[in-house]
Amino acid sequence: MKSKPLKTIYLVLVIICTNSLIGQKTFPLYDASIPNAIPTSINEKTYNSNGQFGGYDNVVIPTLEVFLPSKESANGTAVIICPGGGYGRVVYQKEGPDVAKEFIKHGVTAFVLKYRLPSDSVMSDKSIGPLQDAQQAIKIVRERSKEWNIDTNKIGIMGFSAGGHLASSAATHFETPLIPNKANTSLRPDFLILVYPVISMTDQLTHLGSRENLLGKDPTEEKIKYFSNELQITEETPPTYLTHSGDDSVVDVDNSIVFYNALRHNDVPAEMHLYPKGNHGFVFNVPSEVWMSPLFVWMKTNDWIKN
Repeated sequence: MKSKPLKTIYLVLVIICTNSLIGQKTFPLYDASIPNAIPTSINEKTYNSNGQFGGYDNVVIPTLEVFLPSKESANGTAVIICPGGGYGRVVYQKEGPDVAKEFIKHGVTAFVLKYRLPSDSVMSDKSIGPLQDAQQAIKIVRERSKEWNIDTNKIGIMGFSAGGHLASSAATHFETPLIPNKANTSLRPDFLILVYPVISMTDQLTHLGSRENLLGKDPTEEKIKYFSNELQITEETPPTYLTHSGDDSVVDVDNSIVFYNALRHNDVPAEMHLYPKGNHGFVFNVPSEVWMSPLFVWMKTNDWIKN
């Protein structure tokens, strides 16, 4: 039996590796060491909801999952999705891939962020861990925009519940890089989408579980103010779309209302849709194409999508 020429073997290996890279949809957020991380024995776990994959607990290795629209429909807009979970877990499937699949129908490239969950056992400063990951996700998407045919001026961030706090943190703290950024890549999202978001860390409005997980049981007034994102809005905060239900018994709708009012008083374009009923997590019970319909109208009005 004749041996294959070395050149042929090399070409086969190149094709295999190339196909492997093209097929890659999920990748680690950091190539090297993870900033702010400390050695830990904690193991990441998945959990099921109604007998199906729901999301993750004990996240210590953050990742980004890519959802690409068809080449014919792609419009250059991208959105990074931050699922909720009270900073105690990542409610991944329903507030991540299920939403991403609706975005790609409208030509939007979607990225689902599995961010680190704040814990003194896995990071030096747990209050900034998730925000570091959100900043890194924005940095990656902007720096690799050509690879995914993305317009660098059309990169937004979206968040649900505590993921809404994370997304709004990224939109109000972008001038303070918490990650290595030698190229000085802009960490400012171009637009912000918030769904029943935790916004405030104040006693009057906060979701206590989210605050305790992120800041601890006895946070300083300085920390509370810094992470109360309604107090951090400036005229540079990106245009924002909010949606919430008035009967939300977990995260008070006033979180969205105070954020909207702060945006308005800083002349930041904002649109808010409030439903009288639906309670917290209404996306679990309402099809994505229904509750996202007004969102796509807003995106079309602002030239982020074409249809």
